[in-house]
Amino acid sequence: MTITGHSPIERALTLSIAASSLAKGVLFGVSALFFTTVIGLSPATVGIGLTVAGAAGMVAAFSAGHLSDRCGARRILAAATVVQGVALAAYCSASSALAFTLIACVAVGAQGAQRTAQATLLALHFTGPDRVTVRARLRVVTNVFVGVGSAAATVALASGTPAGYLVAMLAASALVLASAAPLRHLPAGPVDAAMSDPERSEATQGRSPLRDFRYVGIAALYGVLTIQFGLLTVGMPLWVTLHTQAPATTVALLLVLNTVLVALCQVPAARLVTGVRAAGRTVMGSSVFLVLTCLLYAAAGPVPALAAVTLLVLAVLAASAAEVLSEAGEWSLAFDLADPRSAGAYQGVSQTGFAAGTMLAPAVVTGTAIAHGTLGWLLLAALFLTAGTATHHLATRPHPATAAPTHP
Repeated sequence: MTITGHSPIERALTLSIAASSLAKGVLFGVSALFFTTVIGLSPATVGIGLTVAGAAGMVAAFSAGHLSDRCGARRILAAATVVQGVALAAYCSASSALAFTLIACVAVGAQGAQRTAQATLLALHFTGPDRVTVRARLRVVTNVFVGVGSAAATVALASGTPAGYLVAMLAASALVLASAAPLRHLPAGPVDAAMSDPERSEATQGRSPLRDFRYVGIAALYGVLTIQFGLLTVGMPLWVTLHTQAPATTVALLLVLNTVLVALCQVPAARLVTGVRAAGRTVMGSSVFLVLTCLLYAAAGPVPALAAVTLLVLAVLAASAAEVLSEAGEWSLAFDLADPRSAGAYQGVSQTGFAAGTMLAPAVVTGTAIAHGTLGWLLLAALFLTAGTATHHLATRPHPATAAPTHP
């Protein structure tokens, strides 16, 4: 496998995602410090602003689906990428909580639109298991370059100065704007061709995903399972440092371990999904790993340091397995159960579920596991198992609207 993929679509998306993921890695490292030390916002204000922006991301992800069906996914992707790059630069001029929140809404909204447009392109230009495999390869690229960007952010962190943080934010903006360049090489899709023929476009218009209750239900459950990402980025660091005897440096090691495992295992996991029924089973299997993850995290609380580190490593192994399996299964369901005539609208609903889970994850994780310890971990385990089981039920029951045949 070459880094740029095997088709013009995959090559263009790979190059674009590599650049934008470098930017994302830089932002992970410096954005919180930039918001608090340079703009001068309190951590609570930043949290509220980003929560509001998360809601904007949900709206944008949904709306981008309909726009992709009408204007073409490549146009929406290119426009959203440019808007995000400009918004990141605009952070540098923010001087109040209101300005920060408005800019964050634009930046996060553009990112939500990007995800929907990317998924729509894959739905339109690839078929069957190839769509999931290509998406898995793109996710590997994302993880690797986010890691590289995070490492590059240490230069700004080492400086510890407002000027260093400012340069890092501008670099992230430039990288996102640069990621728009490869998108010029995306070939025209079916929607682009249909735009010149209104009668053809109207004749090929598909059903609304909001009337497809199974699809909406699976998208909502996807949002619940997306809370698992909050376990790693919010729950695990807080749990390790506040509730276990493990050294604080364990957090960084566990994050690196997860990044490596996902990069190595995402593509093989995607090959396990051969149809709707297999996708449902895969998602349910991922929920079992999430239950194991929660139990292992809880068990790491009261034990000595060495035992705690061992249990935490096992927890991240289980969490990584859950991550690659759930994503592969959910991608397959999002593609295979969609009406291909309304690819953008369907992918918009799926990405809205993802955006909702991302927005709610910090509050859910801190309000359960971090606030209530073992009981909270058990509540999370029950939540994940319920979501996985319900997804399996919806995926495997007979349904006349299934867009692609199921496979055993």
